[in-house]
Amino acid sequence: MGRQTPLFKLHQELGARMVDFGGWDMPVQYSSQIGEHHAVRRAAGVFDVSHMCVVDLTGARVRAFLEHLIANDVGKLRVRGKALYSCLLDEQGGVLDDLIVYFLSESWFRLVVNAGTRDKDLAWIRRHAAAFGVEVSERADLAMLAVQGPQARAKAAQLLQPAHASAALALGTFVGCELGHWFVARTGYTGEDGFEIMMPARDAEPAWRSLNALGVASCGLGARDTLRLEAGMNLYGHDMDESTHPYESGLAWTVALEPRTRAFIGRAPLEAIVARGSPRKLVGLLLEDRGVLRSHQKVVVPGVGEGEITSGTFAPTLERSIALARVPAATADKVQVDIRGKLLQARVVKPPFVRNGKSLIS
Repeated sequence: MGRQTPLFKLHQELGARMVDFGGWDMPVQYSSQIGEHHAVRRAAGVFDVSHMCVVDLTGARVRAFLEHLIANDVGKLRVRGKALYSCLLDEQGGVLDDLIVYFLSESWFRLVVNAGTRDKDLAWIRRHAAAFGVEVSERADLAMLAVQGPQARAKAAQLLQPAHASAALALGTFVGCELGHWFVARTGYTGEDGFEIMMPARDAEPAWRSLNALGVASCGLGARDTLRLEAGMNLYGHDMDESTHPYESGLAWTVALEPRTRAFIGRAPLEAIVARGSPRKLVGLLLEDRGVLRSHQKVVVPGVGEGEITSGTFAPTLERSIALARVPAATADKVQVDIRGKLLQARVVKPPFVRNGKSLIS
């Protein structure tokens, strides 16, 4: 048996099919994975993301510590509650994890890191925090719900008292705020609007039941994966890991090489990659023949070489098969995918495939 979130028994009560995910017992679906996917695209769904690791960093030099620790520039974070997406790199520029950083004060920042890498991440963060006098506190007392979809914010706001609801609905994109004992952030992993809400573990089950009563669908990891792939969002361990760097993982936008004086971990190898050019890149694929794209299928680039699908699925919104693939940098707009020994035609496209319920693919 793996680790369990505060909602484990409720998931069982609701009939969820449970699976192991990064050492956690998590719901993959409740009734219909496609139905849950469409509920998020068309209305609202709620996901248990309490397996994610919330880490509070405190101390007088916490900003300086984060300037050293992550590849993106925390100098962008000056407004209380503002969030920043970034990569945590090793000394070779490999991606240890992707994470979100929230600025709460000059002596307090909050990180949210992935469930499957939490122990590795915490050890790495603590190892480097010591030199800056930064205290690292894992917030195991918190649960986290992701409420996503075009109706998600309006539905979730009904769980808050009026003043807090107004504050939550006024949040800008990628901004969070403390509202009583809850931390509400306008972030997500589906390509839809919504909130990610951190709350005391005891509040999670009543909040989930209240959302269900408001018509918010219970959603599992299956729908979460098809939604995030349609939105062109990376999954750690599939689309990037320690053996890859941001420039071959579609994450160049998360690396800030300015100011040049900022000596973050992994900077030198990334500068060398920029100077010579990355030999590989991450692209989106749209299958033009009948079939389903899956991770690890070989991508054949005529006249250039080969690549590999990192994430692939049938996209319910598009009713097409899509994928992210790491391919040679010289790849043009047409490739072939080896599916059970048969080469099928695919078109190279720029992710995302879907955003805010709308197809972005012509």
